[in-house]
Amino acid sequence: MKFIIRTFFKTLRVVLGPFMLLWEFVSRPKGVVRAPAAQLAVDLQCQSLALYQFSTCPFCIKVRQEMRRLSLPIERCDAQHDQKNKDDLLKGGGTVKVPCLKVTDANGQFQWIYESGAIMKYLQGRFTPAS
Repeated sequence: MKFIIRTFFKTLRVVLGPFMLLWEFVSRPKGVVRAPAAQLAVDLQCQSLALYQFSTCPFCIKVRQEMRRLSLPIERCDAQHDQKNKDDLLKGGGTVKVPCLKVTDANGQFQWIYESGAIMKYLQGRFTPAS
């Protein structure tokens, strides 16, 4: 029975995955436009961030859309097909659960933020430009 359930969901992901990626592409939000100096500062801050994600995870898509909206060039690490990224996520964050944002502070310490809502709240709080 367990095999049948796993096969069903794997088939569902294979069938729906391309449609989800197409929808992500079609519904891309426009990014925030900043002054060149301000965008450069944001780009430098984003070098300390990495998003561990699966390409067709709906929660990961939600976070990637927010990254586009805020014009954030955050590194994306595929934790589904890349064993090194999966191992890093397990070792650092304690579980292979996506999306997960790895935040490296100035001292080299890591913070692992799970849950799409918490990640989006963190990104909005840190990078939303003042009106």
